Amino acid sequence: EVQLQASGGGLVQAGERLRLSCQISGFPFDDYAASWWRQAPGQEREIVAWIRRTDGSTHYGDSVKGRFTIHSENAENMVYLDMNSLKPEDTAVYYCAADSVNSGIYDIWAFDYWGQGTLVTVSS
Repeated sequence: EVQLQASGGGLVQAGERLRLSCQISGFPFDDYAASWWRQAPGQEREIVAWIRRTDGSTHYGDSVKGRFTIHSENAENMVYLDMNSLKPEDTAVYYCAADSVNSGIYDIWAFDYWGQGTLVTVSS
């Protein structure tokens, strides 16, 4: 059974940093893509960052480019999201998700496994 467990959310002040972690287990193979999404109250879920585990290719949402970094520790089946220079508008529930067929597509429908969310709150 594939499981994704997100952690690391919390309350921080604007300008501070935070690291989110996602433990991924149960995949019978390593060729999948992992990602972070977020959803603020009343808004649609949007992609934050994506990584292909096999070659480290990444993709970022426009609003976080230059501030957030996604990376994976394949030996530990962990995916991290380092968030720097946090802004109040980054406040949201953050989810990790995996695309088991590594489609290279960033749309929400391409991700077939999801973890529970972790809340990030950035105060001004």
